[in-house]
Amino acid sequence: MNIYFKPLKVVIHLLKIENLHAEAGGKEILKGIDLEIGDGRTCVLFGPNGSGKSTLLAAIMGLGHCKITKGRIIYDNTDITGMPIDERAKLGIGMMMQRPPNLVGVKLRALVNAVSDDADAVIKKADEFRMDGFLDRDINVGFSGGEIKRSELMQLTAQRPKFVLLDEPESGVDLESIGLVGKKVHELLCGGPQCNSPNNVSALVITHTGQILDHIGADDAYILVDGKIKCSGRPMGLLKDIRERGYRECIRCGMVKM
Repeated sequence: MNIYFKPLKVVIHLLKIENLHAEAGGKEILKGIDLEIGDGRTCVLFGPNGSGKSTLLAAIMGLGHCKITKGRIIYDNTDITGMPIDERAKLGIGMMMQRPPNLVGVKLRALVNAVSDDADAVIKKADEFRMDGFLDRDINVGFSGGEIKRSELMQLTAQRPKFVLLDEPESGVDLESIGLVGKKVHELLCGGPQCNSPNNVSALVITHTGQILDHIGADDAYILVDGKIKCSGRPMGLLKDIRERGYRECIRCGMVKM
């Protein structure tokens, strides 16, 4: 009988956030975030509206409206705290925004060509995203909520990021389209339609409804309230507790840190 030993996997922290403070619109939003995300790990971020979830993603991506006032963001052993957004993208960080802007005059086909080393292959699969009729339209102009999400996913697929930030990927998506969005997110994280082998793509996913968890294999979950991560747990277990007891009650009961 042949016995195969699975090698012990050493957890490598692709992203490490240390005592991060940030403000937006002149108001302090993040008040000391400490977070580590391992290589190939998918982490879910829960929290009430206005708690700082989107601001945290903006700080990681380097969006201009977010100003870091204290702390550090280390990505793949590189301090990116003051790095411009284009350099972060070149390092392999990609983001799906909750409400991306309209890009008047910029066609989806042109953007895919600009961000991909193999744009033709992505464009040939536009029908898989149901975006084949949108390639020569201005990005997001007149798009529905589901069309915007599918467009963002197509762009991310073209970019082939190593670390993905997803801000409410199921927001504004109808029940018929959520399955397609979930499938494409799953493929993005695990390496293609067959998903036979890990793609080692890490992710930080914001969700309010938890619907996206029906389609992706999340590893860790956190609750962010008042600009601080208050507790953590297993994604489905934590979601169940939030639904039954609410954010404040989960925190008051003292969920165990992982």
